[in-house]
Amino acid sequence: MSTAVAAAPAKSTNRTALEARGISLSFGGLKAVDKFSLSLPEKGLCGLIGPNGAGKTTVFNLLTGVYKPDSGEIRLGDQRVDGLKPSAIASAGLARTFQNIRLFGSLSVLDNVRTAAGVRARSGLFRSLLRTPLFLAEEDAMIERSLELLDMLGIANRAGEQAKSLPYGEQRKLEIARALATEPKVLLLDEPVAGMNTNEKREMRALIQSLRDQFDVAILLIEHDMGLVMDICENITVLDHGVTIAAGNATKIQEDPKVIEAYLGTTEDAAADGAI
Repeated sequence: MSTAVAAAPAKSTNRTALEARGISLSFGGLKAVDKFSLSLPEKGLCGLIGPNGAGKTTVFNLLTGVYKPDSGEIRLGDQRVDGLKPSAIASAGLARTFQNIRLFGSLSVLDNVRTAAGVRARSGLFRSLLRTPLFLAEEDAMIERSLELLDMLGIANRAGEQAKSLPYGEQRKLEIARALATEPKVLLLDEPVAGMNTNEKREMRALIQSLRDQFDVAILLIEHDMGLVMDICENITVLDHGVTIAAGNATKIQEDPKVIEAYLGTTEDAAADGAI
């Protein structure tokens, strides 16, 4: 793991955007997540890390309603959302990207974003069938907003192309644009720089840091690039086999013996390898 510890300036508020309180989930006899808790402040930028199989993506699936926790609760602002369907949680203001990019490959770049923006549409099926003035006005507004998002992420010139034709880094940006189109209060990013080259990582890092200011959104990210996590995240939670073993700022995390052992085997191994 990287030795970088320069955390981004704190820009979060004292209000909580997303909170998990002691959530647990078992698959058969396997405890996938055990009493996980997290408090993400409004406009916060926090990280969730851990070795492969630690339970990070399972936590994201719990937060977004893919799985229902066996115990504990999840709150989005003042609203309790555990037990709600993923669509209802998205409507409440929680959006995510995926480790394996999930775009509508045969649709245009613009239509990928416009489809996501439909989460906020008010016209409904009846008005859409009749193409009422409200429906047409909403359609125009969604197209305009989608193009704005694509422009902000630097891919507006690709609007008419099929999503599957984009280079890998731009597909990542498109997935983020699609998530932002739902007007989230909280954005979960699952390995946003996975598979990227150095230049793409640099661009994505700057983008992630700018998102919360441009969109007033809180961000929680899973990432294996420890240099990125340690550099931009104000607070970091570390999972190992579904259990939280540490939480705090970058310096605290890098010096925690449990974290070093989880990643490198033993503290002696860590010393030999140069620590995290």
